[in-house]
Amino acid sequence: MLSSYYTVKAYGEHEQILQKSRFIGYIQRAETEEEAQAFIQSIKKKHPSANHNCSAYLIGENDHIQKANDDGEPNGTAGLPMLEVLKKRKLKNTVVVITRYFGGIKLGAGGLIRAYGSTTSKVLDATGIVERQRMTMMSSAFDYHLLGKVENEIRNAHYLLKGIEYLEKVIITTAVREGEEEQFSKWLINVTAGQVEIAAQDKQYIETEL
Repeated sequence: MLSSYYTVKAYGEHEQILQKSRFIGYIQRAETEEEAQAFIQSIKKKHPSANHNCSAYLIGENDHIQKANDDGEPNGTAGLPMLEVLKKRKLKNTVVVITRYFGGIKLGAGGLIRAYGSTTSKVLDATGIVERQRMTMMSSAFDYHLLGKVENEIRNAHYLLKGIEYLEKVIITTAVREGEEEQFSKWLINVTAGQVEIAAQDKQYIETEL
């Protein structure tokens, strides 16, 4: 699995008017092609009278599924520019749909490419992008008199403290970047002068807004 990747923060939408045509962008995460297609169909149902509902998506760690659909616009003027924006932003597992209501003025091939590309960029900007980092949850158990020091040191070192349990000993769970578990363990052993028991737990993706 990837140690980190970028994706859209959540569901989002953005609308702009270009040469009297309405371009409404919709975006969402999709882990599978089925999820992407379901999202596309939901937007089409939302806008059954629209002239076009163009779409693009990237699925998989290595972008092994890439699809672009012009939905009646001239070939290569809608879906592909949308897909290129997703690729340029280095996004994964993302689907975008742009609904167009024709305003009576033809934009030409170049105008359409710019319109669909810019709408994709603007819906991305409006929604936000996150970095998902694969991290190991590290469990650290120690005596109560060390709590203040350990907690402060973890925060000052910019590790992500995920939880504290007050049992026979204090147990702090810290999210550590995959591959940095040994480095973290050595650091914490030094902080506590060896008065700590450390164990690696499960791995999770932790999101950071960009």
